[in-house]
Amino acid sequence: MATMTGYHAGELAAQARVGDSARAEHLGRSIRSTVPAVAAAFLAERQFLVVGAADESGRIWATLLTGEPGFVSVPDERTVAVSASPRPDDPLGGVLRGSAPTRVGTIALEPATRRRMRVNGVAEARPSGLVLHTEQVFSNCPKYIQKRRPVRHAPTTEPGPARWSSALSAAEREFVATADTFFLASADADGHVDASHRGGLPGFVEVLSATRLRWREYAGNGAYMTLGNLELNPCAGIVLPDWRSGDALLLTGEARTDWQERTVEFALSAAVRLPDALPMRWTEPEFSPANPPLR
Repeated sequence: MATMTGYHAGELAAQARVGDSARAEHLGRSIRSTVPAVAAAFLAERQFLVVGAADESGRIWATLLTGEPGFVSVPDERTVAVSASPRPDDPLGGVLRGSAPTRVGTIALEPATRRRMRVNGVAEARPSGLVLHTEQVFSNCPKYIQKRRPVRHAPTTEPGPARWSSALSAAEREFVATADTFFLASADADGHVDASHRGGLPGFVEVLSATRLRWREYAGNGAYMTLGNLELNPCAGIVLPDWRSGDALLLTGEARTDWQERTVEFALSAAVRLPDALPMRWTEPEFSPANPPLR
């Protein structure tokens, strides 16, 4: 993981491949281990939080935790409290509700203003949810975030059970092929987890088969934290929110970078559909002006 003292070997290798060390050095100076007041205020306004972690068997997943504004709080500058837990049938339900500390990567996103920030560290379960002891705290640029606003939704039934599979159904392949947003969890060789955002015009994720996806890696902050992790550890997890239905599609597998084409190919090993993972619904997107045209 990147710390105040520098980047790990995978991140340095990724930065060297593209000659982007100056931007990476600039970002590195902004990474801190504490939560500043402006970041605490931003977190307190969020209605969902993306969390990445490894499950009991070591597979990496990304999932969504949700609540009313205030469900994420900062009791002190080194602690983030989350008043939500994954449901028991969530792939991360076991580790995030269990007794052992768990390394997590999180990302908080505000689609309406295209703001985001990442908080990584060690989480411990509490009766009210999670307590995250911070190791990395930093903001990201607003690139590739589609503007959306939440719409109040009153569910009429309890969420249905999680649906597991080893390959994407035809409907899921269509959903992925038309998505404009997903979140990607990865980990370095020592198990430090990071969660990041990927966005683009619908179709920016190519569905090669029921078990293989591919996407272009657009220019970002220059740190190449995700690609640096993948240099050392191909395990990865993806969550795609369905902004219309509130469902979420969770995928786990392995991801590898084609540096010549600047693409990542993801090989799926398991998929989980979580009905009503998002209690709110969202407006149609205003696409980011930074989105590159599709090839």
